[in-house]
Amino acid sequence: MTSADDLTVQAAGCVLWRRSPVGGELEICLVHRPKYDDWSHPKGKLKRGEDPLAGALREVLEETGHSAEPGAQLPTVRYPANGRPKEVRYWAAEAGPGAFAPNAEVDRLLWLSPTAARARLTQPRDRQLVNALLESLRLA
Repeated sequence: MTSADDLTVQAAGCVLWRRSPVGGELEICLVHRPKYDDWSHPKGKLKRGEDPLAGALREVLEETGHSAEPGAQLPTVRYPANGRPKEVRYWAAEAGPGAFAPNAEVDRLLWLSPTAARARLTQPRDRQLVNALLESLRLA
């Protein structure tokens, strides 16, 4: 017998941020996924038995080329995806060293101000994560 938990797709990601190398203001990283033609925070499905935070950091590295220093846990986002419930756990994470290289999963990356990031995000549910990041950094 399967429970609802068995059917729920488990994923994790980060709201990746940095201080602008130019003016020092906060910038948020968004990735473009050609498969969905959307802009989102770096995230992905967890591997079987994978710790959610470890999965979130792995996805950030795979999708952005950057290592990340995790901070506060942000709200979990739940929504239906392909007829199944999906649960994505998020953390605030400061971008570390690295460089983006386009790949089949992510073809573009942008560093944007919080206001521009909110406007660019495809899914309204992802916009609340920008606010949660600012609150976690005490910038709201």
